[in-house]
Amino acid sequence: MADDVRPGSVGRGEPLKGARLTVTSKSFTEGLILGAIMGIALEAAGAEVLDRTGIQGSIGSREAVRKGDADAGYEYTGTAWITYLGHSKPITDPREQWEAVRKADTANGLAWLRPSSLNNTYALAMNRQNAKKYGTKTLSDVARLAESDPGAVKLCVEVEFANRADGLPGMQQTYGMKLPARNVTQMDTGIIYTQTSKGSCPYGEVFTTDGRIESMKLSVMADDRKFFPNYNAAPMINARTLKRWPAIADVLDPVTSRLNNTVARALNAKVDVEGEDPHQVALEWMVEEGLVREE
Repeated sequence: MADDVRPGSVGRGEPLKGARLTVTSKSFTEGLILGAIMGIALEAAGAEVLDRTGIQGSIGSREAVRKGDADAGYEYTGTAWITYLGHSKPITDPREQWEAVRKADTANGLAWLRPSSLNNTYALAMNRQNAKKYGTKTLSDVARLAESDPGAVKLCVEVEFANRADGLPGMQQTYGMKLPARNVTQMDTGIIYTQTSKGSCPYGEVFTTDGRIESMKLSVMADDRKFFPNYNAAPMINARTLKRWPAIADVLDPVTSRLNNTVARALNAKVDVEGEDPHQVALEWMVEEGLVREE
């Protein structure tokens, strides 16, 4: 990374001067933005940062950090707990979920820093016209509507969501939502957002930090029984790297604390809706927040 940045509210005294750190991320929009945010913060603290963001698939970026091919990246607590660590049942409390992941991953040579409130989990959403028509605000409302008016509750979901235990099957079981197969249509993510916005899909599967929620004016149903796992973003650091450069925690903690769903939706929308560059979006946000300053 070659950003001309210096310390703002983070990185004062350049405690990472002399460090050569590699930052990684997954390849989807939010992953690219979070990877850039992390790298820029480390640059401001004096580190020389190698950009290895945009690795395809979930496992690749984690393995890079675990093996030492990369030093750090943002990861999601739910993904670590369920996908990497092999647990089938998520932990309801987000702090306890992070703590459980942090403890379990010690054996894998990974250190987890404090989590953000950014929670990129599943949800159902509908356009505002349908929200007004049906009056549902929670998944419990949707379940009651499915019982009183079975034809009203039609879902558009991804293939993965339709088959995952922490997706549609588990959601229906938790909420007592009995939907006939003909009421569930499987399609690609982008089409789900488009069809939900048009109203062709009364209820569409979305991700809670997706920028299209705001731009398409979708109403998200609250998960009032807290079924969906917590996917809070947190820095995942190679333990050897953190031992050598413990100041990484002091640099990243105040950055992570600023991340939430509102911020994520706004930043993601700049990329996915307005077509801006993820790295530039990250840099502009860091400067606007006073976290770093540009030369």
